[in-house]
Parts: sequence; structure tokens; C-alpha cells
Amino acid sequence: MTMPKDRTLFATGLIIVYAMVIGFTDNYVRVIADQAGLWQFHLTRSLMAMTLLALAAPMFGLRLRPVNLRAVVARSGIHGVAMVVYFGALAFLPVAIVAAGLFTAPIFVLLISRLAYGHAIGAVRVLAVAIGFLGVILVLGPEALSGASIAAILPVAAGALYALGNIATREWCPKESAETLVAGFFVALGLFGAIGMAALALWPVEVAPGPDGFLQRGPVWPSTTFLFWTFIQAAGSLLGVGMMIRAYQIVDAARVSVLEYIILPASALWSWMLWGETLDSLAILGMGLIVAAGMIIALRSRATAAA
Repeated sequence: MTMPKDRTLFATGLIIVYAMVIGFTDNYVRVIADQAGLWQFHLTRSLMAMTLLALAAPMFGLRLRPVNLRAVVARSGIHGVAMVVYFGALAFLPVAIVAAGLFTAPIFVLLISRLAYGHAIGAVRVLAVAIGFLGVILVLGPEALSGASIAAILPVAAGALYALGNIATREWCPKESAETLVAGFFVALGLFGAIGMAALALWPVEVAPGPDGFLQRGPVWPSTTFLFWTFIQAAGSLLGVGMMIRAYQIVDAARVSVLEYIILPASALWSWMLWGETLDSLAILGMGLIVAAGMIIALRSRATAAA
């Protein structure tokens, strides 16, 4: 049976599952941060994810060998750094706010495309960038604007790096399979984790207890809690990313990029259900502006492509 070319409803369901899975697993990074360090988490999660991917490859006929190794390594390194920053911020900030910072990526994609590749951006997209920037200011709040909290800036830095990685996906890796890029991503994170663990083992620093010591904590004996939630993270990441990639395969990319913003309310919902956390009215308004900016950019891209 031939699959219809456009299955928007099915893709919407896939993206909802993706958003709910990632929103749930990312909320438990604070539990992981209480047990071990960021670098041990990345190495352990990558080993688990690559084991699962290696088991799945022969069953589903996945192609893991890269077409352009240098391009995949460069792209993986950029996305890997973005995720190191992202997960570092999760130890200090609510998931919804960190996710909002990451979803500034479409704004940075436009800016980088214009500055680095000379791609033209029209008045509508400039307006979208301005709206999104205002949203970022509202989400981060006065604490970040006053320079009092470096942690509050981290999600936006992750968004900028994630945008650069997305541009690399399009410009450098057009012939690579989705599973190749996922594998490269986890290998890069695993290497970063191993380097961080080795550095902190050789040059240990004073570590604060609990999540406050997430970034500086060196190797520790893994607890059952750490291994369980790290495995949930690894499996959830593979499942969620697989759902997202499948959605992009069956529906126009501009539509899916709009649907991806479901992860913002999904993260906020899980934070409220699991921890009783709520966002203030300015942060909610800021998230809405970021979503609006992303939708304008995506819909404008679709209209331009159709013209």
C-alpha cells in the first residue's frame, strides 16, 4: 500500500508523542544531576543510546555509515556542544524556560543564514526575529537582563548553537541518513562526556552538593537511580527523535517545524504535574511570542518555497 504524500494528522500525533516523551525525560535531569555529573551523564547516556541503536540497525535496515565523514563530525560537534549547554541549564532552570531558549533556533537560523551565507531575509522575517527576541527577553526575565544569572543566558546560547547545527545539517550533510546523524550526535556527546570526566578526575574541583554540583562533578560510582533515569533519557531520546524524523519524512518540513513548538507547553505541563512548578505571566507571554516568531518563519518559508 502506498503511503499518502501528506499525512498532517499522523505527523501531528508523532510530534505530540515526541514532545510529551522529551518533556517528561528532560524533567528528570534534575534527579540525574543530584546523583552524578553532567559529563558522566553524557558518556553513560551515549553508550546506552549507541547500544540500542546498534541493536536496532540490523532489525530495521538502518544505515549508520556516513557519506561525508568530515561533515558529520563537524555537525555532530556543534550539536553536541549545544546539548552540553542545554542539559547543563536543565540542572538550574525549569524545563519550559530552557526549552524556550532552545527554540530560539529558527531566529538564529535566519541571522546566521544571512550573515554567513548571504541568504536574503525579507521584512516579515525581520519582524519575526524582533518578536522572538522580545519573547526571549520576557522568558529570561529581569534577572538575566541585569547580568545576575549566567545560567539564564545558557538556553539562548544552546539555541544559537543548535541553529548552527541545523544549518550544518542542510548545508553540509544533505545526503546523510537520519540515523547516521543521530549516531554522530551521540558519539560526540559521549566523547565530550569522556573528556570532561577525565579532566575532572585529573584536576578535581570543589563540588557543591546536589544539582548545584552538576557541572563540576567528576566520576562517581553510579547509583541505581542514576542508571535508571539515564537509560530512560537514552531510550526516550531515540524514540522522540525517531518520531520527529518520521514526521519530517511524511509531511512538509515547514508544517512540522511549527508543530515542534508543542514541546514548550508539554514541558511546562510535565513541570507542573511532576514538581508543581508554574511560570509567571511574563514568561508565558514570552513563550507565546517565541512560538509566534517560529510559526511566522516556518509559514513564510513554506510560502516562499511554494512561490
